[in-house]
Amino acid sequence: MAYSDFTLSDLEQKFGVKHQRKRLQFNSKPIQPTERLIFELEESTEMPIKTEKAKSEWIVVPILKELRLLNQKFFTIYSGETLVGEKETGLLGECDFILTKDTQSYEINVPIFQIVEAKRNDLEEGIKQCSAQLVGAKKYNEKKGIIIEKLYGCTTTGDIWQFIEYSDKLYIDDKKYYLGDINDLLGVFQSIVDYYKNILQ
Repeated sequence: MAYSDFTLSDLEQKFGVKHQRKRLQFNSKPIQPTERLIFELEESTEMPIKTEKAKSEWIVVPILKELRLLNQKFFTIYSGETLVGEKETGLLGECDFILTKDTQSYEINVPIFQIVEAKRNDLEEGIKQCSAQLVGAKKYNEKKGIIIEKLYGCTTTGDIWQFIEYSDKLYIDDKKYYLGDINDLLGVFQSIVDYYKNILQ
């Protein structure tokens, strides 16, 4: 299997990881985007964005770069890398984006956030894949002796973003965030980065 092959039922049956939909509470405040990000997102509206690749280049990457600079390069961005969480159970595969704590390592070190581009704009499919990647990331970290109480991820169509928290179970956010409300979206991302800063500094 690959991450994209898992369903939420598979994760419960194979790994005992249950899921629940609820409103995730982020201690977030809206963040004003820089002029650079505003320009890049406005420019993206002029482009024929039809594919996941185009969305990543014109929308997702500029947002992640903005967050990385805002946080003094606290995290590194891996794009299209393979994450082997647990090979024997099928928890492996290529990931759209993996954010890791920046340790100047060429290889994936401590994965803390997964981003899945929703194929065919199907957020539900993206949720399944992102959930599997979060389970894989936890196992990847545990093999290194790294225990993180909460891992976060999200799936996105570019315009719509839906977050997931993985702690004692997978919590799928009832609320969706929109690119048009970029201030709120950046605020949620920042609250998640702040959480990791507090436990990984």
